Amino acid sequence: MTESCEPRPRVVLERMYQAEAEYLAAGGPGAASFTTLAPFFDPDVRLWQADALPYGGLWRGHDGIEQFFLAMSATWDRFEMAEQTFLSEVDPLVVLTHVNARSRVTGRELSFPILQTITVTEGLITEVRPFYWDTAAVADACSAADR
Repeated sequence: MTESCEPRPRVVLERMYQAEAEYLAAGGPGAASFTTLAPFFDPDVRLWQADALPYGGLWRGHDGIEQFFLAMSATWDRFEMAEQTFLSEVDPLVVLTHVNARSRVTGRELSFPILQTITVTEGLITEVRPFYWDTAAVADACSAADR
């Protein structure tokens, strides 16, 4: 029996989260190079965000993921993944993340959970589907319409 040399899906995801933290610490979108994150994502990766969010829609491929980070940066002044719990370590991985964030437009702070399903194939992230408990609260916190 041959053993695969590729890392377990959870290891891939943990390494990506570390690279993401380094990317954001280096200035994030527009300042830091996306090359620190690109090796973790399949060239045809798909990220779905709820349409009700300011950055909603399908983001595809490395360019799409990079554009997603730009959209997130335009929306949030701060977006901290305060606590993460792996609920499943097999594909798809399921991760519960508690987020503390501050809207760039309104300055409102929000604390909320996100549940993500993440598929890792042959050592690369191929699909990410985040589920927000309350997309209306997120959209409201980021909307200057009532200001």
